[in-house]
Amino acid sequence: MKDIAVMSGKGGTGKTSIAAALGVVAGANAVTADCDVDAANLHLLYDPEHQEHHDFWSGKTAVIDYDACTGCGICHEKCRFGAISIEDTRYVVDPLGCEGCAVCHHLCAAGAIEMQDVLAGEWFVSRNRFGHWFVHARLGIGQENSGKLVSKVKAEARSLAEREQIPYLIVDGPPGIGCPVISSFSGVDHVLVVTEATQSGLHDLRRLVDLIDFFKARASCVINKADLNDGARDDIERFCEARGVEVISTIPYSETFLDALQDGRTIMETDDVLIKKKINDIWNHLERTEMMS
Repeated sequence: MKDIAVMSGKGGTGKTSIAAALGVVAGANAVTADCDVDAANLHLLYDPEHQEHHDFWSGKTAVIDYDACTGCGICHEKCRFGAISIEDTRYVVDPLGCEGCAVCHHLCAAGAIEMQDVLAGEWFVSRNRFGHWFVHARLGIGQENSGKLVSKVKAEARSLAEREQIPYLIVDGPPGIGCPVISSFSGVDHVLVVTEATQSGLHDLRRLVDLIDFFKARASCVINKADLNDGARDDIERFCEARGVEVISTIPYSETFLDALQDGRTIMETDDVLIKKKINDIWNHLERTEMMS
């Protein structure tokens, strides 16, 4: 089985639209995983039917037992995150402010503070409306354990692909270079970087390629909106050549992307023959590349 992560250095490059389209082209030969759990939106195009639904527990939060609390205030005094305040003469914990460090738990002489597991989100194993396997998640409001949830989604998608003997896993990763990004492409066979022909696209592409190189992953690049700025596109191509990242496709700016998103469709369901051919060519290139590796 081969893992292909579709990544971008910044938001708005068309990464998810391209990942969704690649999933359609790959068909039953790929499991698609939405690992952009902080802002998951691939389900909007796939309209999945859930086959499994699981809670995701991660982290701890402080909970005060008011029957045992003596009101000494040490928890309020020592909480460096300001998560414990006084309301109506008693101390209360703000679950969104609590970082789970457990200082209050250890300092409470009355043993009135317990650390409880946090329901941080949920994850799903689904069939998308094309009938293909799709693993995705929803991170809870204010939760900061997205890297762990990304790892969970990817691990479950990989396990599903192996169990069903499906040859490819397509990961739609989050933008940027943070912890969730690292969780998305760590251990994958190929990273497909989607950028755009702007100076900010080039800037964030540099940072992402540096990260990919650090983890010694193999990468290729698609330049979306390639005709927005010829100079930026040329700079991106020169940068990729210098860093050994193959530019496998350039896609012109097209309102097809916007129209498809507004209609809840993938690019492959539009009448844009040129862009659909480019998406097919990208997938064919990735297949050939991974078969030869």
